Amino acid sequence: MYPYLRLLKEIVKARRAPRLGLLDTHISQHICWPWDIDPWLELNNGRTLTLFDLGRVPLGIRTGLDKVVLKHRWGMAIAGNSTRYRKRVTAFQRVTMRSRCVGWDARFIYLEQSMWRGETCTSQMLARSAFTSKSGMVPPATVIAAMGENPESPALPGWVQAWIAADATRPWPPES
Repeated sequence: MYPYLRLLKEIVKARRAPRLGLLDTHISQHICWPWDIDPWLELNNGRTLTLFDLGRVPLGIRTGLDKVVLKHRWGMAIAGNSTRYRKRVTAFQRVTMRSRCVGWDARFIYLEQSMWRGETCTSQMLARSAFTSKSGMVPPATVIAAMGENPESPALPGWVQAWIAADATRPWPPES
């Protein structure tokens, strides 16, 4: 089941927190509850992706993205991601999540998120998200400009550019 109560808690906290710049990092604290673990007694890989939602939504609130998206009746959809899992997170362990926008191109906005236990990174995700409307995708520069920000993206880090290029070589639809 989706953690709606946890999401609501993060939304309330984000609305009370200071505003962030578009490229600033949102930091949040989370606990791995028993219902988040898999049969190997560690944070389930799918639940990790769900918990990353609990960092992206507040990031959007704190940057003001939520207000612009709602005003224009746009949506946001994750259009792809790549996740690294490096260290176990077990029941009742606390993690610190860092969520930030690293830039955008003509189609997608790119978000980097990571979970940490102390100084150790347990997992990291790069996600691309599309802004949507009834008539199709909305260019990120249009959304960023509606936020009152400079619509020109900072240069995407090389590793993000390499991921974009590599992902473009995957066949779609997949071969059966």
